[in-house]
Amino acid sequence: MDVLKYGFLFSVIFLKCGKAQDVVSPVNELQNSIVDSVNYRDEMRSFVINLSTYAKNVKPSFNIIPQNGIELITEKEDAKGGVYIDYLNAIDALGQENLFYGYKRDNAKTPTSVSEYMVNYLKVSQDYNNEIFVIDYCKSDSNVEDAIEKNLDLDFIPFIALERDLTVIPEIPESLPISTKNISSLKDANNFLFFVNYSDYDSKNDVIEAISATDYDVVFMDLFFNDGSEFGRTMIESLKVKSDGTKRLVLCYMSIGEAEDYRFYWSTVWHNQKPVWLEEENPNWPGNYKVKYWDPEWQSIIFGSENAYLDAILAVNFDGVYLDIIDGFEYFENKN
Repeated sequence: MDVLKYGFLFSVIFLKCGKAQDVVSPVNELQNSIVDSVNYRDEMRSFVINLSTYAKNVKPSFNIIPQNGIELITEKEDAKGGVYIDYLNAIDALGQENLFYGYKRDNAKTPTSVSEYMVNYLKVSQDYNNEIFVIDYCKSDSNVEDAIEKNLDLDFIPFIALERDLTVIPEIPESLPISTKNISSLKDANNFLFFVNYSDYDSKNDVIEAISATDYDVVFMDLFFNDGSEFGRTMIESLKVKSDGTKRLVLCYMSIGEAEDYRFYWSTVWHNQKPVWLEEENPNWPGNYKVKYWDPEWQSIIFGSENAYLDAILAVNFDGVYLDIIDGFEYFENKN
């Protein structure tokens, strides 16, 4: 791929996060059999930091947005603890689901204690110059307006998802500010669209036309259509122009904490002969499998090799990535 011509060798040294506010140090090579020695939070921080370093070396303006896993920004279980500066500097924003609605079920208010817990972490990240993108799952008019008001009061950027499967492109609510200028950075954004399920669309062109008809400041979408084919560079470039003619940012969704059996990298033999890094299927999302995300083989699937996922995203000139299953560390902490 063209991005490999930039000469950034994948002797990108894997980084280890170390203590809070310390400079990250090189990751020691781990043997898969020594599971108990893994610091799952440090490994996820290191994964994101190295991915960010790689991507920004190719495209300095490339945005890195982890979704959930907000505990990674400070010392364990304490939003007021020491801050992991290297992690916060590696990212440009945080994404958070269910902040005010959807934690237990869609269209249901998230318990106040849970919202407060998340807000405490998110405000720390915001204090370090990171934007906050929030996805609340609700559809009644009163809940939609309440979610928007609460987010705007915190200077968070909200998206109200009408259903969990994210198949719908909703109208921008009247209570959300509409930008009339070019969006050159995440800090310019007042709203965003999270749209990663194209099951209601017959072709890639139909998806492009539907998104192009909107005036969202930022779009988070998937690289692949229903048939597994990629949206090409020309298509992605066309999406960077809103219906009013001004510019916006287009970022790509990518899961790094689970493997998905409908992705280009999946081998059918893995169902019977699992790689050492492949774990059990997520019972809530069939076809999604937990992974030992610190494993070098898995990480090479994600970035830094000729056919890697991130490299494909860079090749079609997305403006960044929206990283999912950052909270994958919780699975291993609970398991062990």
